[in-house]
Amino acid sequence: MKSSRYIWGAIGLTASISTIVFAVGFAYAANQIWFPKASSELQLATAAPTKPSVIEQGNKLQIVALGDSLTAGTGDSTGKGYVGRVREKLEKESGKPTFVLNNLAIPGYKSDQLLTDLALKKTQDALAQADIILLTIGGNDIFAGGDGLFKGENQTEFNPEAAEKRVDPALAKMDKIIAAINKANPKATLLYIGLYHPFLDLDPSRVGSLTVQRWNNGVFKLTNQFPQMLIVPTYDLFEQNLIKYLSPADHFHPNGDGYERIADRIVQILK
Repeated sequence: MKSSRYIWGAIGLTASISTIVFAVGFAYAANQIWFPKASSELQLATAAPTKPSVIEQGNKLQIVALGDSLTAGTGDSTGKGYVGRVREKLEKESGKPTFVLNNLAIPGYKSDQLLTDLALKKTQDALAQADIILLTIGGNDIFAGGDGLFKGENQTEFNPEAAEKRVDPALAKMDKIIAAINKANPKATLLYIGLYHPFLDLDPSRVGSLTVQRWNNGVFKLTNQFPQMLIVPTYDLFEQNLIKYLSPADHFHPNGDGYERIADRIVQILK
């Protein structure tokens, strides 16, 4: 009987110790969950190094511009257009000498004409020197100087179908333009200035806006293949106050204030 009491006593003692150990372990684990302590060995993730923007690199900035009348500055009484304004703003922002080496834009140019110019050695040599390339093209392809864009008795109703059918052929040429520019200078930052709807006030159904957006989306898909290429949205800059920012001479090109808004957008993107 004594040995039996000893055995049961030992079992009881062991059970008590086990219960105490379990309780202590549970309390410790719960404390770590509810009140975790920072580990001295915790390795915090470090942010990946950021690549300097184009305006932070080098001792100077060199701009080459090409395309159509928007890059030529048509409609701006000062003659600066968005290109001249970008140059001034970048020089002020960066504190570095900033030059427009070449503005090769020609009013009225369509994508096939620009594509022909890009095959010229003088154009390729100009692009090769650029840190920044500014480009507008496509507006004349789609809007075609108003050809077929208006209907009705007084020719004041916007006809979106005429513009819509021109988008795909122009995008096919745009694909080649982007590839040619990248071949001429794969390191320069290219900014394509997107289209806005210059006849929005004559298009109450706003169907033409969808055509403009389809063009801009198509160009985005093309430029998105190259990390150094960016598209600059402009539709929203003109949407609410179209007449305020268009030249009264032709109801198509920006005026000085319109070009100022485009230039501000470009510099903002480049920062």
